[in-house]
Amino acid sequence: MRHAAIGVLGLVVAALLLSYDGSGQTPATPYQLKAAFLFHFAEFVEWPPQTFTDPSSPLVIGILGESSVREDLERTLRGKTVRNHPLEVKEIRTPVDAAHTCHVLFITAAERKRVAEFLAGLRGASVLTVSETERFTENGGMINFVSEGTKIRFQINDQAAKDAGLKVSSKLLSLASRPAH
Repeated sequence: MRHAAIGVLGLVVAALLLSYDGSGQTPATPYQLKAAFLFHFAEFVEWPPQTFTDPSSPLVIGILGESSVREDLERTLRGKTVRNHPLEVKEIRTPVDAAHTCHVLFITAAERKRVAEFLAGLRGASVLTVSETERFTENGGMINFVSEGTKIRFQINDQAAKDAGLKVSSKLLSLASRPAH
């Protein structure tokens, strides 16, 4: 339990640090906060060894959605690395593109109508799927952002991650909210 509390504190502090611009004037946007979460999700997930062509290949976070979201994510994640893999943000247009070029795919709410298409197209690919759409984890997605008042929380479908060959850390699993039934 103590480790879970430390993990929660670490995620909160990191989200605040990653989203702080130093000026003291601009609060973080919701997508800057979600970018901080995406960074930490990548830290707490293991991909199969053959996923990366070499030890310093980029870890690609694909974005399916509005270009303004991509800009927020790029700004927040610039210069960050996960296990010696520099983070790269890329706009994604098709499930095939996602399956062949990214490690994490973030599907924005604006693309909710394409969720089923992407989940079907990524079946068997080692791509961590993350969204902010209703019932995402219940429909086979791996991590879903949910709003609880003014807070951003997340749910995890660990079985979907295992089916894709991904291993989600027990620390991250312990921080997840339970999906509503």
